[in-house]
Amino acid sequence: MTRLSKNAVTVLERRYLARNEASELIETPEGMFRRVADAIAAGDKAYAPDADVAALSDKFYEIMTELLFMPNSPTLMNAGKPLGQLSACFVLPVADSMPEIFEAVKNAALIHKSGGGTGFSFSRLRASGATVRSTGGVASGPISFMKVFNAATEAVKQGGTRRGANMGILRVDHPDIVDFIQCKKDTSEITNFNISVGLTEKFMEAVERNEEYDLIDPRDKTVVARRNAREVFDLKPGSELLMLGDETQGIALQKVENALANPCGEQPLLPYESCNLGSLNLARMLREKDGAYEIDYALLGETVDAAVHFLDNVIEVNKYPLPQIEEMTLATRKIGLGVMGFADMLYRLGIPYNSEEGIQTANDIMSFINERAHAASIALAEKRGAFPLYEKSTLAAGGKPYRNATCTTIAPTGTISIICGASSGVEPLFALSFVRNVMDDDELPQVDPYFAEVAKREGFYSDTLMRRIAKEGTLAHIDEVPEHVKRVFVTAHDISPKYHIRMQSAFQRHTDNAVSKTVNFRHEATREEVAEVFTLAYKLGCKGVTIYRDGSRSGQVLYVGDKKKEGAEEAPIVRAVTPRPRPEITRGITEKVVIGCGNLYVTVNYDDEGICEVFANLGRAGGCPSQSEAASRLISTALRSGMDVNAVIEQLKGIRCLSTVRQRATNPNIKVLSCPDAIGKVLEKVAKIKAQEDAERLHSAVIPPIEKEPLTDGCEIMDGTSARAGTPCPECGSKLEHEGGCVICRACGYSKCG
Repeated sequence: MTRLSKNAVTVLERRYLARNEASELIETPEGMFRRVADAIAAGDKAYAPDADVAALSDKFYEIMTELLFMPNSPTLMNAGKPLGQLSACFVLPVADSMPEIFEAVKNAALIHKSGGGTGFSFSRLRASGATVRSTGGVASGPISFMKVFNAATEAVKQGGTRRGANMGILRVDHPDIVDFIQCKKDTSEITNFNISVGLTEKFMEAVERNEEYDLIDPRDKTVVARRNAREVFDLKPGSELLMLGDETQGIALQKVENALANPCGEQPLLPYESCNLGSLNLARMLREKDGAYEIDYALLGETVDAAVHFLDNVIEVNKYPLPQIEEMTLATRKIGLGVMGFADMLYRLGIPYNSEEGIQTANDIMSFINERAHAASIALAEKRGAFPLYEKSTLAAGGKPYRNATCTTIAPTGTISIICGASSGVEPLFALSFVRNVMDDDELPQVDPYFAEVAKREGFYSDTLMRRIAKEGTLAHIDEVPEHVKRVFVTAHDISPKYHIRMQSAFQRHTDNAVSKTVNFRHEATREEVAEVFTLAYKLGCKGVTIYRDGSRSGQVLYVGDKKKEGAEEAPIVRAVTPRPRPEITRGITEKVVIGCGNLYVTVNYDDEGICEVFANLGRAGGCPSQSEAASRLISTALRSGMDVNAVIEQLKGIRCLSTVRQRATNPNIKVLSCPDAIGKVLEKVAKIKAQEDAERLHSAVIPPIEKEPLTDGCEIMDGTSARAGTPCPECGSKLEHEGGCVICRACGYSKCG
């Protein structure tokens, strides 16, 4: 087994390895990989009872432990366990009736509980103000119901530990499209959604000609209004744009109305489909020859074959959260094999990301992967049969049956790229060096391993220089670094937005589904520059595009680089946050919790704005009353200062006290691990009560008119939580990075994406 980095081991221990009821680790990384390999290899028994499952398990174990391939997070977490839910994301239809809407809410809650994310198209819902014939009233519209979905997501934690992520899609010709585009202007609302605008060919043609286009009533398809397309296009460049039309179905199925996408937009799916993803680590697909690196296509091809087999078996052994999802997933058997470590590969090949050679490398390697994956799917179909809907698909015209309706997807790799020690997806590296604070206020520079190797070989490495590079955020102005090194070791902000799009397009040409990628803009980017990139992405055939403009939210307080550039604005400083006053009237609960020291009485109160105070008092048995009071005061202050209650809960739950853990073994009344764990669980209970109350009010909420939003108010995609790029990680406090259409903490692995 290839040695895992310290960071990878930390992420595995915190998020993936099995624990017992006392929250003690009972699994090693090797044990996890063997558990997954055995469970997935067992899928062969469905087609060949005498199959050599042990040998196949060894092969799957090898490609994971050698860090050549890694499945998505739910597979690593749940394969071989009772839950057995292995898919990363699902899509659910939302029909235009109250029972069907709340059926979708229920189904989403079940999916989030199992550890998956959800995508919804709200395009079938009638516009706000439309007549409801059954009651004579008026419809509240898609935005109002999105708030209901959002509140339900708040109340249900993903896999019992985190909130789920959602993607909300609305067609650009829906009458409520303007309100939808600007629905996240208030950053405290709809916090668990990425939003995507579904574009049409007619709309983009109208944008180019600066003409009006039709807004269509989703019920009877009549034209209800017209708007200038360019004005709508310019409203808020910052939403992820999902390109609708035949091309979004990849090579799979004929165009289906109301196509959906998963939470990061890279996987267009039909209603009730799930996505089963995994990624190849391109950084490991190299070999040295005559002192230089070259791509090892033989190794890459063998790994693609094994990965396609692995992902098809995932579909077979998966335990689906809904029968409709199982039926639809088995009907199309879509898999999404992607890549990570592309930036690492380019560094070792000596090729700049922002170069014609870099674009050609992307084109060549993804072309090879896509063709090999298709060949592997055809080979599986010869043994196992084509996917059931094959005859109704565009693939049937080719004559060769496929096992899988789609084979390739480039998804965010989030924590699995940390496990593999690789750069994320097809993104450039965010930074070559950053400084991590350690004990006694010391600063420890964390440097990309290959850059450090080159720096030492070239003779310019020093801790002082690495700290300076971390502050600058780029090599561009570092005179000590040779020009030929600067040329190769570019990072996200060294690359122009147009090169970001051209790179995405190169991968998209050879990807069945879509490519999840972030286009980075400097803070001073204009609306016109952003619109130009959207237009270029459309013309180059990208199926979706996500942009992030540096410093686009007032909450962004951490950056790569802290020196003021000439002509640039001052970097914002971190200002003290004053908690809101305690409200005069609150409501809440008090719960008695048995701990090792006796009885702990936890009171949690809230008002309409949210949870605002916590009290924790010990009974007569004693314990640590001063520590309980201190913890309560700090939690109350944090919550009244605007901190997300779920971030507080995540920090508290799981903390262990030796006295309490020891007594749990003999005292069945003890259900917690410590005082903080008890407070966290009561907080979680009250948060659900508050969310349910909010949900009951939201369906009748009135949406105020929203004016056109200036570019400086924000221009980015959320990751499905209140966490944003540049802000501190809610778990460890390190800087969050925006990449692959997601937000990731490279220090501890916090992410919404597998």
